[in-house]
Amino acid sequence: MRIDILTLFPEMFENVLGNSILKIAREKELVHYNLFNIREYAENKRCVDDRPYGGGPGMVMKPEPIFNSVEFVEQQAHACSKKILLTPQGRQFSQSVAMELSKEPYVMLICGHYEGFDERVRIGLDVLELSIGDYILSGGEIPAMVIIDAVVRLIPGVLGDMDSTVNESFHNGLLEHPQYTRPAEYRGMRVPEVLMSGHHQKIKEWQKNHAVKKTLEKRPDLLQKI
Repeated sequence: MRIDILTLFPEMFENVLGNSILKIAREKELVHYNLFNIREYAENKRCVDDRPYGGGPGMVMKPEPIFNSVEFVEQQAHACSKKILLTPQGRQFSQSVAMELSKEPYVMLICGHYEGFDERVRIGLDVLELSIGDYILSGGEIPAMVIIDAVVRLIPGVLGDMDSTVNESFHNGLLEHPQYTRPAEYRGMRVPEVLMSGHHQKIKEWQKNHAVKKTLEKRPDLLQKI
């Protein structure tokens, strides 16, 4: 997968992309990250924002630098990308969306800032608008990092064991079942005997039942969806 990131603050991504699973994915050459500074594509002295028509607080990102950067990057790649606009008005990001995006060969993330985008960015570009939650952040950089992390780990070959993604929370609509590791007893708390029994069918039943129980206790809204 090729992932292009269009942002006013490319330096924010360097440590995130250079560590843990995202670094491993790049080293395996399963994903290629490219950072582009939107300011470099502004025609008027790198000016990327202006006051909104009709008045109001803050500044709005101008359409011209965004259109210029998107067009330049796609021409350079000789391909059309799946363009994602990070915005609170977008579709709620979820595990199912992450799975959809993990199958794309080329994804472009466009990070907003200030009071958001000129509406012509939404109208004039074929974009998928995504939001990571019902709250406001300073810009689209952190949401972009969240989406990259969630998507890249689903690319076949990135994780050593693909069962790791199958058994995680939200994959099947449920929260993940409780997990235990050594020691078998710690401060009077014991690992359930069934998990140490070696009886695979009973273990699977225990895991499924406790996944449902945990979801009912903590996120009953998920059960309503399934």
